[in-house]
Amino acid sequence: MAGRRDKAQSFRGSRIAIAIVIGVLLGCVIAFCFPHGFINPTASVQARRIGKSNFQIGSSSCESSERSKLLKSEIVSLSEKNSELKKQVRDLTEKLQLAEQGKDNAQKQFLVLGEQHKAGPFGTVKALRTNPTVVPDESVNPRLAKILEKVGVQKEIIVVLANSNVKEMLEVQVSSIKRVGIPNYLVIALDDHIEEFCKSNDVPVYKRDPDSGIDAVGRTGGNHAVSGLKFHILREFLQLGYSVLLSDVDIIYLQNPFNHLYRDSDVESMTDGHNNMTAYGYNDVFDEPAMGWARYAHTMRIWVYNSGFFFIRPTIPSIELLDRVADRLARQPNSWDQAVFNEELFFPSHPGYDGLHAAKRTMDFYMFMNSKVLFKTIRKDAKLKKLKPVIVHVNYHPDKLRRMKAVVEFYVNGKQDALDPYPDGSQ
Repeated sequence: MAGRRDKAQSFRGSRIAIAIVIGVLLGCVIAFCFPHGFINPTASVQARRIGKSNFQIGSSSCESSERSKLLKSEIVSLSEKNSELKKQVRDLTEKLQLAEQGKDNAQKQFLVLGEQHKAGPFGTVKALRTNPTVVPDESVNPRLAKILEKVGVQKEIIVVLANSNVKEMLEVQVSSIKRVGIPNYLVIALDDHIEEFCKSNDVPVYKRDPDSGIDAVGRTGGNHAVSGLKFHILREFLQLGYSVLLSDVDIIYLQNPFNHLYRDSDVESMTDGHNNMTAYGYNDVFDEPAMGWARYAHTMRIWVYNSGFFFIRPTIPSIELLDRVADRLARQPNSWDQAVFNEELFFPSHPGYDGLHAAKRTMDFYMFMNSKVLFKTIRKDAKLKKLKPVIVHVNYHPDKLRRMKAVVEFYVNGKQDALDPYPDGSQ
């Protein structure tokens, strides 16, 4: 009897357990299929709200029209405020640009460059090298702006001034430009013949609008006279936001110069120096025996930058440099543009004179080579003769065209004796 009773109890317990399991499973299924339950209490509430809102629509039609009028007036007010803010931004931008051109440069640089910083540990402090560029202003010359947009590459361009007096040299240079494959090259034609030559040879060209003062020099002027014009003409290029690699016509291109620039200074120029000392500067000791113990005076010397080949960035100091040189050449017509160019770049501030605060870099004189380096040193050295410069500037010799052709024969056609017939200097 006891055993039968135990079996009945265990069977009853099993049925209860099975019922519990089934109930749990059914609960899970219902919870999954009907997450909000069989009867959704919020549905009736929503229905009531909808009915109520429908009732309110009719009664608030007048209020909605008034609200729309209010919103429209607010939009008009906001747009007027937005216009005022834009005008304030323009005014502040103009004031900032004017401030950059004024005095108190340290404070003005703070406005442009951000907050001031403490000096770091010894050996870690580096001064600012690269000045910010100006805001491009296409209104200065819309026609030139369109040309530069087509010809310029990354806002950089080679610019050459030429008139009919240098047409043969220009032809040799254009051939070297096409041979190297330099697309961002622009000739500023100073007369109709050069403009026609460029157009017939698919060379990008720009002829300025008539200007009696510039046109007279441009049509008939020699090398130095034409060279002086560039400081006036280049200003518009910089105002349009373009960096310019200014080039004379007596230059042969053997590589793309834009692949060899640092772009960390306002002006990056080739040098008339012919070795490390003359190109990059040296301590020159002046001897005055009459001074006795103090007979030796130390001076610093560097050979001048060549104003016929330099890279200039569109910065405030760069534009100031062009203005200074153009102004002095206008007031001192017998001045040599290269001498004035260097004086304005290097002379420091002193009583009665505010020096130019421009960053400058000297180009590698082996890569951006003048003709003195080539004919006096390179051609006589077996190892240096294997070096391929970026450009060769025939600036030291008056027989320019002949030597330009000889440079092409030597570096392009591989004629090793092409430079031999020429003396180191001029005859």
